[in-house]
Amino acid sequence: MDPTGATEPTGVEAFATRAEQDGYRPSERRLAHEAYRRSRARRSALIATASTVLTAVALYLLVVNSPGWEVTRRTFFNLDYARQALPEVLRGLRLNLELTLGCGVLILVLGLLLAVLRTLRGPVFLPVRLLATAYVDFFLGLPMIICLLVMITGVPALRLTGVTTDPLLLGGAALVLTYSAYVSEVFRSGIESVHPSQRAAARSLGLTNAQAMRYVVLPQAVRRVVPPLINNLVSLQKDTGLVSIGGAIDAVYAAKIIAAHSFNFTPYLLAGLVFIVLTIPLTRFADWLTGRMNRRQLQGGAV
Repeated sequence: MDPTGATEPTGVEAFATRAEQDGYRPSERRLAHEAYRRSRARRSALIATASTVLTAVALYLLVVNSPGWEVTRRTFFNLDYARQALPEVLRGLRLNLELTLGCGVLILVLGLLLAVLRTLRGPVFLPVRLLATAYVDFFLGLPMIICLLVMITGVPALRLTGVTTDPLLLGGAALVLTYSAYVSEVFRSGIESVHPSQRAAARSLGLTNAQAMRYVVLPQAVRRVVPPLINNLVSLQKDTGLVSIGGAIDAVYAAKIIAAHSFNFTPYLLAGLVFIVLTIPLTRFADWLTGRMNRRQLQGGAV
């Protein structure tokens, strides 16, 4: 509302007013089309809201009226045990976050190094390419749980001098070994997606192969693979809970301790909910970033 008390125009009237101020008078057909589009948008929003509410109510009634719901509610959705477990779960979550950040940096560095080694050209680099390929193939096929068991329980059994027996460090090493193979494939796909003409243009300007890779290929490749890298980070964050098999008290193990004492499984659901709350923003950010990159590609802009 303006100072005179008049109501400001909205919708089609606002569009017509702005058009007149710019010296353009839209036709009646244009105004009718804009009004139709807005009415369709309002109708779609109302239908979507009503459908969502009805679905939520139907699911709620189906769950609470199903046989065994009361026992399930006491066993898995007990607020008293949730309040009891929350401080311990959050205290253990700090360990998961430290593992995610520390291992994430090492995984990115090692994964990028493996990807670069696998894309080296020339016969002299064949042994390096074979070793990098063998590493990636091995850890891509090796189940994560086996790698963790070998590192956490097998390495201390060797009694090697100077080698740590800390299950937290050994579990982190297992995560780095496994996830670096996955991340290297992501980086390699990004490197190979850069058109060969980019490398040829860099070479024609006098850059060496190493300089062309560093200043031309890698910046484009890394920018293209950011969304899948975020998804790998989400998976890493969840898999940090597996280090609990070595006795490290993270969010998962803290929930397990409380559940073992109370025979109530609410702490497990609480720990899972904490991880979900942490991962949803990352996954939504990855979706937004992917959509943004796709829109820029369709518009002909730089990725």
